[in-house]
Amino acid sequence: MKPIILILTLIIFSCTSEKRATSEEFNFQFEGVTLNGIINYPKNQIPKGLVLIIHGSGKTNAVADNWHADIRNTINNAGYTTFMWDKMGCGKSGGSFNYNQSVYNSSDEVITAINTLKETTISGSERIGLWGISRAGWINPIVINKYKNIKFWISVSGVDDKENFDYLFKNNLEIAGIPKDSIALLSKELKESVRLSHSGATYETYLEATQNLRKNKFFYRFNNHRKTTAEGYYAYQEKLMKETIDSVTGLQVYVKDFDRILSKVDCPVLAIFGEKDKHVDWHKTKALYENDIKPNTNLTIKTYPETNHNLFKCHTGGFYEFEDTNISYERPKGYLEFIKKWLQDLE
Repeated sequence: MKPIILILTLIIFSCTSEKRATSEEFNFQFEGVTLNGIINYPKNQIPKGLVLIIHGSGKTNAVADNWHADIRNTINNAGYTTFMWDKMGCGKSGGSFNYNQSVYNSSDEVITAINTLKETTISGSERIGLWGISRAGWINPIVINKYKNIKFWISVSGVDDKENFDYLFKNNLEIAGIPKDSIALLSKELKESVRLSHSGATYETYLEATQNLRKNKFFYRFNNHRKTTAEGYYAYQEKLMKETIDSVTGLQVYVKDFDRILSKVDCPVLAIFGEKDKHVDWHKTKALYENDIKPNTNLTIKTYPETNHNLFKCHTGGFYEFEDTNISYERPKGYLEFIKKWLQDLE
């Protein structure tokens, strides 16, 4: 069974910027595997620091396809070096891609990258900041707790402590015009499938409990048009049974004690949300940040109306909106300028 936990990796087109930074490829070793990345330097100035670009979930082809180009150029234009790399088994990085890589292991990967950049004395590496989207909202606070010397964090479409697929599922069914009672039934079957799998139920029991869910067009498409096999179900079950399920919501707890981890963030934080985010419940994350981060540090929250999970202007914010329509990739007015000014105001 394909893991339900999914927060999309942001795949961004290449954008023009007011200046072009010079760049070079840079590799580092993590768990015996060479990971390939790219460094971009600010042009004609000594860097004020270095910002690591942390992806969301899923495979990457970031270096070759110039992912997050407008974001990286904006950070470069604010005077900072950027470093972005491809995950294992992606792009020119070695090893095999692991969709189920834990966020804790990903945080170790980030710290390994930081240490290598510092050991190589890459310009700007004496002052490290983090930029990350979606799944990185779990990774980066863990890094900040472990590393203890992160200077700032830019969080885009951040997450709360729990699995997000039920929110994504229900919102996208609503966009598709599914009646409310049908959405409630499908959501109930989704949560029941998690409960059954977590409790060690058989494949046959799962099939009996998810007859409507498995016929749903969105669910089937989301699973890449693959039916759940017994082999896939038991492989997923083995992993899920090691995880914690929240007794109230029925959702998987993705990071234990996440409120405590957030409360230990002690660097300036810029949190950005799209108000039409149909992937992550941004209202819950915003409230979590305000409760756990704000009392301890400088927290700036900025939201953009008519903007989706990936911070592009949209109509519905649906999962497949850009894939199924001719909508253009356009940033909300002032978005990049706000990031640049926030970075400049840190000085």
